[in-house]
Amino acid sequence: MEKKYAKAYTEVLEILKHIPQDEYERIPKNEIQFYENNCDKNYKYIYDESLNVKDQTISKEANAVIIAIYMNYFANEKQKSIISEILKQNSVEVEKEKNQKYDVNSIFKSKQESNTSNNPSENLPIKIDTKKENFIKKIINKLKSLFVNKSKE
Repeated sequence: MEKKYAKAYTEVLEILKHIPQDEYERIPKNEIQFYENNCDKNYKYIYDESLNVKDQTISKEANAVIIAIYMNYFANEKQKSIISEILKQNSVEVEKEKNQKYDVNSIFKSKQESNTSNNPSENLPIKIDTKKENFIKKIINKLKSLFVNKSKE
């Protein structure tokens, strides 16, 4: 399990300690058990009693888990619809930002405008690094990529 989700589960468990008992009991025990089994036992999250739940400082991952819990066990159909619409709008905005940031035409255009040299190789939009990796670095990088791929599975 990724470390950021382990920390998020720790945050979620701490927040759930501060909700009314009757609401806590609406969440299935196996779901609570999952969070307990996968939380980061070394990470300490402190719930600020002076703040409302929505004003607590939590990670994006913990926020997503809290939203999922709310939608699954507390929200009525109208609330679920509103939350789904907000999540959809957020997703569209993120996608739009990615498209603008990584738009091929604008990347090449800005690179070409900044290159004013007479050397044709310097006017290429992307420079190619011709420096060779040494043998040891290749092995280390290959091992890293194997471990990263296994941890994502």
